[in-house]
Formats: sequence, structure tokens, C-alpha cells
Amino acid sequence: MESKETRGILIATRNRGKMAELASLLASAPFQLLSLDDAGVEDEAPETGATFKENARIKAEEYARLSGMLTLADDSGLEVDALGGEPGVMSARYAGDDASDADRIAFLLGKLEGAPDEALSARFRCVIAVARPGESAELRGGTCEGRIARSPRGAGGFGYDPIFLLPALGRTMAELSPEEKNQLSHRGIAARRTAELLRTL
Repeated sequence: MESKETRGILIATRNRGKMAELASLLASAPFQLLSLDDAGVEDEAPETGATFKENARIKAEEYARLSGMLTLADDSGLEVDALGGEPGVMSARYAGDDASDADRIAFLLGKLEGAPDEALSARFRCVIAVARPGESAELRGGTCEGRIARSPRGAGGFGYDPIFLLPALGRTMAELSPEEKNQLSHRGIAARRTAELLRTL
């Protein structure tokens, strides 16, 4: 069997925050993790799916085809009940393609102005797809329930973490240590399920 150092798996992201999280979460899997930039993959797989499952599958299968490598892709995002489930699959592009995390947070909070507290329930969802070149992807998922905070709190994490409140802890996702976040987050749950899958490959 090849060693961990020589068995690479392509992680279909250029997001350094997501790559760092996945590297920690998948540390027990017998693979060296390579980002799209590490592997020299310049093409972009289209995210044309209407659901997290569809987008994760599309990305995993397309990047596996482009790279010739075993590929892991995730699609994840925030669903806010007061907004009918938005931003959903549009989470990263909700405030425009070039928006920063701060821009996206401000845009979302602006849309929630006037919404009653009881309507601020929300959840993070993550679906991870793993595909070999020319084969259908296998999927694993995770969900984390919470509420939207009225203003950002905390300096950790990325994306919408500063406004995603975990009521049982009284803290936002951005106020958790990386270890706490990995235990509770949607991506942490999905990644642990994916690590079990990877150990069988």
C-alpha cells in the first residue's frame, strides 16, 4: 500500500480557511491533501446545482475528471428561516461575486432588519462528495442548528461564523476555538463521516 505521503486527494477549493479546516478534520484519513492551486488545476467547475448535494457532486466529479485524482468537494452554506432558506446555495455569492465576508454579513443583516427574534432560526448545512475519475461521487452530510445574531461577534472562523449564534453556548461560531468549532460545525460532522469513508478506499 502507498504511504500517506504519496497518496494524494484533491480538495476542490481555493479557500484557505476551508482548506485549513478540512486538513484538521481529515487528519486521520490516509491521504495527503492538495488544494486546486497545489495540484495546478486552473479550470473552474460550474456550480449549477439547485442544492448542496448537486453542487458537491458536480464539483467532485468534474475536478476528478480534470485532475485524474481522487477528489473531495464540499458545498455548504447558511439557511435562514426568516429569508425562506436564503442564502442557501448562494451563500458565497449572496452579496455579489466579489463581496468580502464582511460585505456578505452586512448584506444579510440588512435583509433581516425588522425581522422578529423568533424568525432568526438558521442552520449551516454541508455536503461532502468524494469521487474517483469517471465514477459517481459518494456523499456525506452534516447540519448545525443555531440562530442569527443581530451583530457580528468573534474573530475566529470565516464566512458567516461571526453572526451564527449557538444558543446553548451563548457564543457565535466565530467565538469558538478551532477545536470546539470542529466538534460542532456542519463541516466537522460531514468531514468525520467522510474520514470514515476515506479509510475504506
